[in-house]
Amino acid sequence: MQLISRYLLLTASLASVVAWGQTPSSPLPEGAHRETVQRACSSCHAVQMFSGRRMTRQQWGATVSDMIGRGAKVTDDEFDEIVGYLATAFPLNGDTSAGTAATKQTKAPRKPSLIDQAGSQDKQIVDEDAAALGRTVYIAQCITCHGTRARGGSRGADLVRSVLVLHDRYGSTIGPYLAKGHPSTKPVDLTKDQVVNLSHFLHQQIGDTLRTGPYNNVGNILVGDAKAGELYFEGAGGCTRCHSATGDLAHIASKYDPPVLQQKFVFPENRAITKQGTASRQHGVATVTVTTSSGTTVTGEPLNIDDFNVSLRDATGRYFSFKRSPDLKVEKHNPYAGHEALLETYTDKDIHDVVSYLETLQ
Repeated sequence: MQLISRYLLLTASLASVVAWGQTPSSPLPEGAHRETVQRACSSCHAVQMFSGRRMTRQQWGATVSDMIGRGAKVTDDEFDEIVGYLATAFPLNGDTSAGTAATKQTKAPRKPSLIDQAGSQDKQIVDEDAAALGRTVYIAQCITCHGTRARGGSRGADLVRSVLVLHDRYGSTIGPYLAKGHPSTKPVDLTKDQVVNLSHFLHQQIGDTLRTGPYNNVGNILVGDAKAGELYFEGAGGCTRCHSATGDLAHIASKYDPPVLQQKFVFPENRAITKQGTASRQHGVATVTVTTSSGTTVTGEPLNIDDFNVSLRDATGRYFSFKRSPDLKVEKHNPYAGHEALLETYTDKDIHDVVSYLETLQ
């Protein structure tokens, strides 16, 4: 049995030599960052896995990104090195330039029913299929500076907390910004569909962060100044316009742990888990009030608001639709508008200070 095992091992080694025309000690072709690939990949993958694939840079990037999602320990710098090596050593159809340009997408990038009916101020509905396509655009154009999860680093900003991305709806702000060019790069040439797909991917990353971020390796977040937080709460933050420390927020610290308090302050629309393990209810939902030229008023939950039409469903479940005109008055009521406005003004210190103050409200 040992003799057979040794024979099979020798046969596999010789196959590698034949495939590459190199010695068994150098199973991968020469190239920049080959050592990085050997260290990061060879412990789990045989050489044949690479030799049997010929892909573009985006496709190699998606493959490596998938490995990271499965637990591979690869830094952002190493990611760029690995993808660059694989795209050069094993390019699609033997063309080394195939891995450098963004692949044009022919698949339908999105569902028109989700995008075309959304107004510029409505929350973006992430299309998972479009986000998957946007992921390949991100890998090709953005990942080197902004990291594998869009959280930024020494080379680029954290896109999950970027005001420009938070304000974006289906590429409305991302597209013009990329077309104009970054402060440190030339304009990025993307098609309209690629911009929309990229927008879906980034909003998907934001959603994933909101759902999981506060509970992953939280540590001690009570590092702020409670007194400064109280001053901000009653002053610059404008929190007392809607909340009261002796009213709706009385004893809030006895209901929620500090990480959840921070989540409710920064992203109040998300449902949070109380100390008793139950999901907290939303304190309100966005509504819209439409007043016609004749003075008729209808209020309900908005279904669609754009430049041409407004539709809503009132408290009884009745559906209404209106065509936009100069004499049609439309008022949106967002119970979280104050929190959304703070996204552009508060600092990390303000957040920590306010959370430390809320923790005193036992």
